[in-house]
Amino acid sequence: MLREVVVVEGKNDIAAVKRAVDAECLATGGFSLSRHLMDQIAAAYRRTGIIVLTDPDSAGERIRKVLTERFPQARHAFVPKEAATANDDIGIEQASPEAIRTALSKARCQEWQPHPEFTLRDMNAAKLAGTPDAASRRAVLGDALGIGYANAKTFLRRLNHYGVTREEFTAAVAALEGNDD
Repeated sequence: MLREVVVVEGKNDIAAVKRAVDAECLATGGFSLSRHLMDQIAAAYRRTGIIVLTDPDSAGERIRKVLTERFPQARHAFVPKEAATANDDIGIEQASPEAIRTALSKARCQEWQPHPEFTLRDMNAAKLAGTPDAASRRAVLGDALGIGYANAKTFLRRLNHYGVTREEFTAAVAALEGNDD
């Protein structure tokens, strides 16, 4: 059984997570985030910790941001958009059990005092910004590092806030380059 409580957006997401792992889950019910729900999440956060696993879309990112501000030591898991898309719908409920297990295994805690390891120069050198295929490269690299897809500015922030090491980054970029051949 997963130690932390997994916080997702809806009931169908809970069903998908439970198909993948044995875990306690809480659903936000979208962006409403009632006081009662926030109290439940706070209790889980204090008791066992939480993993935020929201949909890879703008609404999911807004929910993740609110939860991150309230629960700074929460861990974050990201299912890639491609792995969470089916039937013209994007969401955790569309992800396979394997995609959910992989995302949960790569969950990271956001550091509030970021280590400014990476700069825009690193992003440009790895062709993660300013090139025609930068978005697709960020998607692949974000999946490999467990920090999800994001635009260039957010991706750089995640590199520095989620404890990605230089070695992890270099290895992931090398693997990406190997796939480009």
